[in-house]
Amino acid sequence: MYSLARKLLFTLSGEAAHQIALESLDAAARLRLIKPFVAKRLQAPVKVMGLEFPNAVGLAAGLDKNADHLNSLDQLGFGFIEVGTVTPRPQPGNPKPRLFRIPEQEAIINRMGFNNKGLDHLVNQVQNQSMNALLGINLGKNLTTPVEEAVNDYLVGLEAVYNFADYVTVNISSPNTPGLRNLQYGEALKDLLQPLKEAQARLADQHQRHVPLVVKVAPDMDEDELQSLAATLRQLKLDGVIATNTTLDKSAVEGLRYGEEAGGLSGRPLTEKSCEITRQLADALEGDLPIIGVGGIFSAEDAVERIEAGASLVQLYTGFIYRGPSLISECAEAIAGMNKN
Repeated sequence: MYSLARKLLFTLSGEAAHQIALESLDAAARLRLIKPFVAKRLQAPVKVMGLEFPNAVGLAAGLDKNADHLNSLDQLGFGFIEVGTVTPRPQPGNPKPRLFRIPEQEAIINRMGFNNKGLDHLVNQVQNQSMNALLGINLGKNLTTPVEEAVNDYLVGLEAVYNFADYVTVNISSPNTPGLRNLQYGEALKDLLQPLKEAQARLADQHQRHVPLVVKVAPDMDEDELQSLAATLRQLKLDGVIATNTTLDKSAVEGLRYGEEAGGLSGRPLTEKSCEITRQLADALEGDLPIIGVGGIFSAEDAVERIEAGASLVQLYTGFIYRGPSLISECAEAIAGMNKN
């Protein structure tokens, strides 16, 4: 059934298909038509960052930027759902078109640019939600905020969402906000994360609950850069790391339609690269921080390989768009099978 729906959706532009798919999912949820066609949520609890996830498979940030579709997405069987990226103030993102499918490689290029309705809207959406999946909230900075002042946007975001999130992600790895990736390196990373850790401690005392703080990183780092990143994350006692965001390496789609478009590449071309980053990070972190593996997961085998590389949880995005909801249960069952052995 999903393959037929995908054929129809893929006749539309990437962004139009995205919106229609989510609106159709919401309509199906209202009519109670999702559960008869989707595998029941696998209950295979995994304890990570002090949280108990119903299962190890989540939805990556970017699909539901504004938390407008949580009720329907929750019915698909994810163990956790990450919304955002959200910025303090609403912003339109980059000019359209900005989302391009490359079916020959089961890939997507996007240069969305953190288009979202802002913190106030997202908080309004999540504050009264009742979900079976855990909720992650992914924070970014506004385009108009200088990179040198980015920490202020992340602090505003953390303060606003702290009491409504199960964990919070600091996104410093999108390639579509100029200068953002520079925050992943050296003193810039410490200067960003130290105030956030201090704010986390203060908010934990205020709300009487510890909300884990994780960092989402890019796949385009060399081994020395990853070692330095890992050392900083360990020193500052971050709660986790998400590996990885999209890549700027377009060699896998060179010569294909849309292959030269600016933006970050996701999907099949990222499978091996993201898995290797996960493996290197796991070695560098030595078990001090858990890893959430994301990037190019299209099958149960991909999910298992990511766990074997050192991830504790996985997230889906482009694979979910190409494969549909069946991928969720396939991956969750495969990971649960590993944990039994």
